[in-house]
Amino acid sequence: MKVLEIGMAWFPEQPGGMDRFYYNLVNKLPGAGVAVRGLVAGSERVLSDSGGFIRSFSPAKIPLSRRLFAVRKAMGNLLAEKKPDLVASHFALYTFPLLDRIRKFPLVIHFHGPWADEGAMEGGRGLAYKAKFRLEKTVYQQADRCIVHTRAFGRLLSENYGVDVGRIRVVPSAVDASVFDLNVSKAEARRRLGWPQDRPIVITVRRLVNRMGLENLIEAMLAVRREFPDALLHIAGKGPLASMLEARIRSLGLENHVHLLGFVDDSDLPYVYRAADLSIVPSVALEGFGLTTLESLASGTPVLVTPVGGLPEAVGGLSSALVLGGTGSHALAEGLRAALRGVLHLPDAKQCRRYVQENYNWPLIVRQVRSVYQEVL
Repeated sequence: MKVLEIGMAWFPEQPGGMDRFYYNLVNKLPGAGVAVRGLVAGSERVLSDSGGFIRSFSPAKIPLSRRLFAVRKAMGNLLAEKKPDLVASHFALYTFPLLDRIRKFPLVIHFHGPWADEGAMEGGRGLAYKAKFRLEKTVYQQADRCIVHTRAFGRLLSENYGVDVGRIRVVPSAVDASVFDLNVSKAEARRRLGWPQDRPIVITVRRLVNRMGLENLIEAMLAVRREFPDALLHIAGKGPLASMLEARIRSLGLENHVHLLGFVDDSDLPYVYRAADLSIVPSVALEGFGLTTLESLASGTPVLVTPVGGLPEAVGGLSSALVLGGTGSHALAEGLRAALRGVLHLPDAKQCRRYVQENYNWPLIVRQVRSVYQEVL
């Protein structure tokens, strides 16, 4: 099976959940008997980094009009060299200008989230929102199959974009469990990171944008601090809200209890999860799956999630106790205090790791993706 995969950006150059999934998928598919070629925005190093299978059609930061022209030209070159059996798309924006060129091939959409709605959460409304939404809808409705990570996003795709439910397939996200299953103790991980040994530590790994609920989480630490004076929250990630969140931490007098770590390199991320007593995903909207849930569990660290989008599905098979009662600061504080107090029954490290290995490891998920691809041939 020969598949041409259209991505957004090359993960080693631009961190993000969708880009990480694309990067892992195109590297794992050949092991399942799928020959892959692909296009992403990125540097000239993409070709060598991918072993010659993925090409950059343009730098990620050039004007949009030039990127759209470049992806169209690059697709023409690829199709002239070798025809694929099908095309798989992970980003509607870069697929829209190609629709006329790929209409002869089966099209599978990997739906990672509603692009227009995510932009609206960050202030992108009005004409920009309408244009993005119409573009998305056009692309999704031309797909022979759409792959979503959870039933929640399957409903969203059907209800918001009018995609026939018969063309939607649920295939969960995945994680390389072995990368996060470190043979080190919590104390050893803390020593490596320079973290205190004698404080309860909570970690959240999030892009610093509005829909992640980080303001609520910071406010929740006021109540957590009253019961656990030594509690410490580490927020790993970068984004446009960094300065605002820093100011909020100072205004609440939480400088000794909430730290913004900034971007954490992939080599350190498994140690960050292992060093924490607990992980939390405080999203307030548009969370299709939450890859950080799997990363935390694969590290043996239980994770609390808000009842948003696909998050309850991601952890529900392990324990319903991991799903918080709401998204506000009160619900977050209640869950954190109960967990730190030991009255919330959380799965142990062995149960967390086994859950990921049995349900969300890449060899299993890549076979499911291949099965959906096979449906359209």
